[in-house]
Amino acid sequence: MRVLAAMSGGVDSAVAAARAVEAGHDVVGVHLALSRMPGTLRTGSRGCCTIEDSMDAQRAASLLGIPFYVWDFSERFKADVVDDFVAEYEAGRTPNPCMRCNERIKFAALMDKALALGFDAVCTGHYAIIETDAEGNRELHRANAWAKDQSYVLGVLTADQLAHAMFPLGLTPTKAEVRAEAERRGLSVAQKPDSHDICFIPDGDTRGWLGERVGLEKGEILSLDGEVLGTHEGAPGFTVGQRKGLNIGRPAPDGRPRFVLEVRPSTNQVIVGPKEALDIAQISGSSISWCGLPPADPGASFACEVQIRAHADPVAATAQMIDAVMVVTPSEPLNSVSPGQTAVIYVGTRVLGQFTIDRTVSAVQAVTA
Repeated sequence: MRVLAAMSGGVDSAVAAARAVEAGHDVVGVHLALSRMPGTLRTGSRGCCTIEDSMDAQRAASLLGIPFYVWDFSERFKADVVDDFVAEYEAGRTPNPCMRCNERIKFAALMDKALALGFDAVCTGHYAIIETDAEGNRELHRANAWAKDQSYVLGVLTADQLAHAMFPLGLTPTKAEVRAEAERRGLSVAQKPDSHDICFIPDGDTRGWLGERVGLEKGEILSLDGEVLGTHEGAPGFTVGQRKGLNIGRPAPDGRPRFVLEVRPSTNQVIVGPKEALDIAQISGSSISWCGLPPADPGASFACEVQIRAHADPVAATAQMIDAVMVVTPSEPLNSVSPGQTAVIYVGTRVLGQFTIDRTVSAVQAVTA
């Protein structure tokens, strides 16, 4: 097969490309330039898509003896990921830029261009497994290395995209084995730190970054019953479940810490309360996609597991489509859930689909209703 290997400059994508070459595929490496003004060097594990990353990817491709190109996707990345991130925070939601990047850049823009150029598959260094059922339908499953499993951020893939995706690392038991393999192959990125945090906010200061783009205005911090507890410097940047940085200045009557329960951008207010008020009994959303074949009857309630963050534990649940809205009821309350987050639905190890959370129902409300 003709395979386009997306090479970020990290160890995972380099080893994935090497395995594709070793498997006998005709491989071409490509690095995505996602910033018009990339930094020259990384700072430890912060940031990605720097000039250093591009050079690391080029060195790996040279060692593997494959052609290498840099494709400029910076304009598409800004519109589909960065601008979306800002707009979601302005709306009081908590977006996941990695999900948007996989959905709109790596497995939409990149794959579309690859297929148009005659490639059969796009290879990445994600830790996930593609299996084929008895009828030849492809399914996405969790990786063998659960600590590195990345099936959650791939939950946005469609059946057509799965048909042209390749994840050579999915069966590898540990990341240590990938690094050891990179050493054996002579890849200079063998011990390069993994990237963390949001790639376009390399210093990790999300609040400051948002403040430069949306502006920050002082507003009220309120209790659940509407009492004004203090002020904040701007609602954007607060997230549901946040404890630090509230600066209320006086403790709750019971002495217990307060957490952000809700962000109201229309009134520039932040609502805080006790930890138990973060427990969520039900989530729902309408932006739904199926990762392979959907259930035979999505309108019928079915057992599943739901995961609401990349590194969260899955929780047993029931799900049902009601009037084009996916409604998921977990067997135990979910914690610190915000509109804008992505919920990925699993059946066993298989990724069934995903949706963006639009509405949450508090466990306290569910009990008292």
